Amino acid sequence: MYVLIVPASAPFVLLATVMGLSWWEDHVLPAPPAEPVEAPAEAPFVPAAPAQLPELPRVDTTLTREVAGR
Repeated sequence: MYVLIVPASAPFVLLATVMGLSWWEDHVLPAPPAEPVEAPAEAPFVPAAPAQLPELPRVDTTLTREVAGR
């Protein structure tokens, strides 16, 4: 009968652990700064033009050449 206690109590132990960590995060860890630190002024990010992909060989052309070569 005592063997059933450990598997049955596992979810409650995990819940208590998560709740304890949440409390610890709220009360023990230092609070974030009240004002966000301003990022240095930078030029806005402009993405580069997408690279041109080389044209892929046509599948039917390749297969025709392979079949004709046999």
